[in-house]
Amino acid sequence: MRTLGRLVIRRRWWILGGALVFLPVAGLLGGSVEQRLSSGGFNDPVSESARAADILDARFSAGTPNLVLLVTANAGTVDDPGVAAAGTDLTGRLATEEGVTNVVSYWTLGRAAPLRSKEGRQALVLGRVPGDEDAVRDATEGLAARYGASSGAITVGVGGAGEVFNQIEAQAERDLKRAELLTFPITVLLLVVVFGSAVAAGLPLAVGAVAVVGTLLVLRIVTAFTDVSIFAFNLTTAMGLGLAIDYSLFVVSRYREELRSGYEADQAVVRCLHTAGRTVAFSALTVAISLAALVVFPLPFLRSFAFAGVGVVLMAALGAVVVLPALLSVLGRRVDRLALFHRQPKPVEDGFWYRRARAVMARPVRVVIVVTGLLVTLGVPFARLELGLSDDRVLSSDAAVRRVGDEIRAQFASQEAGALAVVAAASPGGHDGIHGYAEALSALPGVARVDAATGFYAGGRRVLPPNLLSARFVDAGGGTWLSVVPTVEPLSPEGERLVEAVRATPAPFEVLVTGESARLVDGKASLAGRLPLAIALIVVATFVLLFLMVGSLLVPAKALILNVLSLSATFGALVWVFQEGHLAGVLDFTSTGTISIVTPVLLFCIAFGLSMDYEVFLLSRIKEEYDLGADNDDAVAVGLERTGRIVTAAALLLALVFVAFATAEVTVVKIFGVGLALAVLVDAFLIRATLVPAFMRLAGRANWWAPKPLRRLYLRWGIFEDEPPAILDRLGC
Repeated sequence: MRTLGRLVIRRRWWILGGALVFLPVAGLLGGSVEQRLSSGGFNDPVSESARAADILDARFSAGTPNLVLLVTANAGTVDDPGVAAAGTDLTGRLATEEGVTNVVSYWTLGRAAPLRSKEGRQALVLGRVPGDEDAVRDATEGLAARYGASSGAITVGVGGAGEVFNQIEAQAERDLKRAELLTFPITVLLLVVVFGSAVAAGLPLAVGAVAVVGTLLVLRIVTAFTDVSIFAFNLTTAMGLGLAIDYSLFVVSRYREELRSGYEADQAVVRCLHTAGRTVAFSALTVAISLAALVVFPLPFLRSFAFAGVGVVLMAALGAVVVLPALLSVLGRRVDRLALFHRQPKPVEDGFWYRRARAVMARPVRVVIVVTGLLVTLGVPFARLELGLSDDRVLSSDAAVRRVGDEIRAQFASQEAGALAVVAAASPGGHDGIHGYAEALSALPGVARVDAATGFYAGGRRVLPPNLLSARFVDAGGGTWLSVVPTVEPLSPEGERLVEAVRATPAPFEVLVTGESARLVDGKASLAGRLPLAIALIVVATFVLLFLMVGSLLVPAKALILNVLSLSATFGALVWVFQEGHLAGVLDFTSTGTISIVTPVLLFCIAFGLSMDYEVFLLSRIKEEYDLGADNDDAVAVGLERTGRIVTAAALLLALVFVAFATAEVTVVKIFGVGLALAVLVDAFLIRATLVPAFMRLAGRANWWAPKPLRRLYLRWGIFEDEPPAILDRLGC
C-alpha cells in the first residue's frame, strides 16, 4: 500500500481529473439502468415447477392465470342481466388485448360458481400473459389505466402477478427517492459533528458520490449480461453510499491522526494508506466474498446481488483508497479548514472507549454471560421462521392491486389464480387413465376442483362432462395437463402440503407440477441444497483472510462465532417483527405469517460482510498495537479507543441509510432496511464494545497463538506492518 500511496501523490491531479470525467460519463451511461431492471428472478430455472411451466407454455400456450379482473356489480348481483352483459363484454375486450391469452370469466364459463363471490356481488375474469416476470410486467403495463375503473353497471379492479410487478417497481422507485431525501441532510449533519470541519465532512460525501454514480454504471454493465433485480438497485445504491462513507471516515480519521503526530501531508497520506487503506481494502474483500457467495444459488434474484454487490463494494473501496487520498494530498493540512469547533484529543488512557474496554476486561465472565444471554434471547424467535413467497401483500393496503387481492382472498372460496398445473412430462400417447387420476386428485384435502380433458371434477367424482373449453388441456401430439384449483391459500403451509400430496398421487404417466405453491416448495429445496456450500465458502474464505491479518487461529474463530451470534439475534428480531407482526402498526405493513424465502439468505450474506467490516477495523488496530509491543490487554483497550469513535459514527451513518428504507411501502425493502440496520448496530455496540474485549481478555496470549507451520505461513504471506522485532519475538521466530 505504500507504493500505491506514493503513486497517488505523484498522480493526484490525474486521478482527480479522471474522477471528474468519470462522474458525468458514468451518470450518463448508468442513468438509464432503472429501465433495464427485473421484477422477478425468484424461480430456480431447473426445478420441477420451472420445467413444468416451460412445457405448459411451449406445448399448450397455457399456464396459471397471472391477470385477474375483479368485477363488482354497482347494483344487484353479477347475475343481473345488465351486469352479466357488461361482464361478458369486458371479457371479450380483454381477449383482444395483444399478448393476453386464455381469457375466461364467470359468465363465459357458464356462470361457474368458483368465479363468483360468496355474496354474489363480485365475479372474476381470468387471463394469462406468457413469458417471464418481466414480459408479464411489460405486457400488462397500462391495463390498470384502461380497465380499472367504474363504468355503467360494473366497477373493475386489476390484479394478478403482472400488475403486482408493475406497482412494486413503481413504488420501489418512489421509496428510493424518499429514502435519499431523508438521509442526505442528516448524513451531512452527522459528518460535520464527527469531524468538526466542513471540509473534512465533505470528503466522505465526495467519495460517496463517486461510489453511487459508479454503482449505476456497474449495474448498467451487469444488466447487459444478466438480470438485475429492482431490489438489488435499491439496496446496492444504499450500500455504495454507506460503505463509501464508512471507508472514508476511517481513512480521513487516520490521516488527521498522522498529521497530529507531526508528519507532513504527503507522508501522512502514505502512512494512512499503509494502515487504514490496507484495512479498508481488506474489509472490502471480506464484504465482497460474502456477497460473491450468492452466486452459488440458482435463483437469478440472488445471483444479481452477487454480481452487482461485488462491483459496488469494489467501487466504494476504490474511491476510498485512490480518489480520497488524492484529495487529501491536494488539501494537506487544509483538511481542517472551515472548522466549526475544535476538539482537543484526549490522552488515550482518558478516552471513553479505552475506559469502556478496561471496565469490560475487569469482569469479562459476567459480561460474556449477560450479553450472550441477551443475544440468544433475541435470537430465539428465529427457530419459528416460516418461509414463503411474496405476493401483493408486500405493498401497502392502500395500493390498488393490494385491494383487489384482499377482496379475492376474503370473498372467494377457491384460489383460481393459485391453481396447480399437473403436466405430462412427455406425450402419453393417449388419455387412458386421466379420468381416474383426475378423480383421485379432486378427492385430496384442500382441492376445490380439477379441470381436465375428460371433464371437471370435485369431491372425487366428475361433476361436468368435457366441453369446448376442455380442448385447452390437450395438444396435437397427444400431450395433456390438468388444473388443480385449491381451496387453501397457495403461499401457505397448507398449500405446500397440497403440492406434496399431488406429487405423491400415483399418475398413469410421468407428471410435473407447477404453480405458486409448487414454486414455493421447489424454491425452499433449491436454497436448502445450496446454503451449506455458500456458508462454507464464506466461513472458510473469511477465516483465511483473518488469519492472514492477525496470524492466529483463535481470533478468526472468535470473530466468526460472534458474527453468527449477532446475526441470529438480528434474524430473531426480524421474525418477531415481520413474520409475527408485533410492530405491524408502527412500521405499517401486513404480516402474512411468513418471510420471503430469499430474504434470510440475502440478509445473511450482506449482513455477515457488513458486520465483519467493523470487526476488521477493530482487529487491525488491536493487532497494530500488539505488534508494536503492547501486551494483550493494552492492545485491546488502545485499539478500541483508536477506532471506537469513528466506527461508532460509521455504524450510525450506515444504519441511518438503511433505516430510511424502513419508510418504504414495499415490505421486502422495509425488511432489508430494518434487518441491515439492526445487524450493523448490534455488531457495533454489543459485539465490538463488549464481547470482543471480554473474549480477548479471557483468551490472553492465546489470542495470538498458531502452530509453527502456520506461523511460518503467516510470516511469508501474512498482512502486517514492517515485521518489527516484537512480531518475530511473539511468534517465537
